[in-house]
Amino acid sequence: MTLNQLEYFQSVARLQHFRQAAELLKISQPSLSRSMAALEQELNLVLFERQGRNVVLTKPGRVFLEHVNKILDEVHTAEYKMKQLSGSGGHIDIAYVFPLANYYIPHTVRTFLDIDKNKHVTFNFNQTHTAGMVSGLKADRHDVIFGSYVPDEPEISFLPILRQDMVIITPLSHPLASCTEASYEVLSDYPVIGYDRYSGLGGFTSRFYKEHNMSVNIVCECPDENAIASLVAENFGIALVAHVDAVEHNNVRIIPLSDTQLTHTVYMGYLKDKYQIPAVKRFIQFVKREGKAY
Repeated sequence: MTLNQLEYFQSVARLQHFRQAAELLKISQPSLSRSMAALEQELNLVLFERQGRNVVLTKPGRVFLEHVNKILDEVHTAEYKMKQLSGSGGHIDIAYVFPLANYYIPHTVRTFLDIDKNKHVTFNFNQTHTAGMVSGLKADRHDVIFGSYVPDEPEISFLPILRQDMVIITPLSHPLASCTEASYEVLSDYPVIGYDRYSGLGGFTSRFYKEHNMSVNIVCECPDENAIASLVAENFGIALVAHVDAVEHNNVRIIPLSDTQLTHTVYMGYLKDKYQIPAVKRFIQFVKREGKAY
């Protein structure tokens, strides 16, 4: 049983005439008759009965037509969706670290969609840690990810797209709040609110403390700057964080580092040798061209 046979059967059933169906299908009437005879032989059922010059469906033929209509509807739907994916439409699954949720991702995606040829593209958004994103990328759950660089991942192309200055934040009433800048060493003198240790920034700050032989009393771990700043504002401790919008909007004092220029880089990642639909390719090229924010 072939797709052509199902389409031929549907046409004959609708027109109730072999010659008219053959003309519509642009095949010879003998070819159409042989195809329907082969289908009946395969099913071991009679599908058509002659009534004068016309044909009508038998009872098994009517049952078969119900299923054929459903099958061909699904085929046409699939064809339509594949044409969308190969053209201006398509669906993109992206994942990103929590700090990008407030501005960078919404702004970047909105700007991409405002371009006329991308208006039919849809997105699925997922917030998680970098390690989870890398696993999702390899498992085909994500098309593009935004997070920290991960070494020893030769299958993934990492492109730097955003550099964030690291700053110290304190409560407004804290002894350091009057400082215009401060040494990173003050982080050893007070309780510290840290990033989740499994996050990219958690690993980044931990490596910084280790490289500088610092003993830091981390009293609480949080997934993003908004959660960290909220606790800092309530005097749970101070923090070393990326200078992002979420920090500006909280009731904290932002203090630049005086003795080091510490920045954290965010990367866009995607699999190097994996097939990508046109919409994904356009999005990656868009971020490469216009999505960088240094």
